[in-house]
Amino acid sequence: MKKYISKFHYLTQDLPGRSHPEQAQIACEAGANWIQYRCMSKGDEEMITELHQIASICDDWGATLIIANHYHLLDRVDAQGVHIEALNADYAAIREAITDEKTLGASAADIETLLRIQNTGAADYCGYGPFAHTTTKANDKPLLGYDGYRALQNQNIDLPVIAVGGVQLKDIELLMQAGIYGIAVSSAVNLSPDPDAMVKEIYRKIY
Repeated sequence: MKKYISKFHYLTQDLPGRSHPEQAQIACEAGANWIQYRCMSKGDEEMITELHQIASICDDWGATLIIANHYHLLDRVDAQGVHIEALNADYAAIREAITDEKTLGASAADIETLLRIQNTGAADYCGYGPFAHTTTKANDKPLLGYDGYRALQNQNIDLPVIAVGGVQLKDIELLMQAGIYGIAVSSAVNLSPDPDAMVKEIYRKIY
């Protein structure tokens, strides 16, 4: 089943002064239509409480809600899919568990993994990175840089590829010119002095 995949994926993150629902509200009000809830610090029940709040916000604004990693929560909240960050995940098994009704995002850090994910036929898109240094999550993979995305033009890649990992506003035009499908950002918005304005400016760069 062909799914709608936005070209701009906004990710919430654990912040000391702004909750995940508050982050989602700011992003949606600014025009974001794809919200990935990425919480690394809470248990299931706390996440479910937040997810209900974010699902309501996304419903109000017509945005897609994706849960990072915790696909076992899908049957308890109104979310449209999951994004799995584990590079060695069994995507066929996860697809079977969540059914074809839900969107499944995968993660890859090299061309071989990206092609393997594509060949499973289970994923709807792939987050490919890291593009640059990022402090949002621990990373021991080589940075791809612009050349890492340009190299995909020589491969038979049909899966929508989303650049992720340390993407800043200044990088977006060249990344899009490299032939990728879209961009995922977290800190570029969340740590900005004006997150609302940053979301709007990123949209202008992508579209």
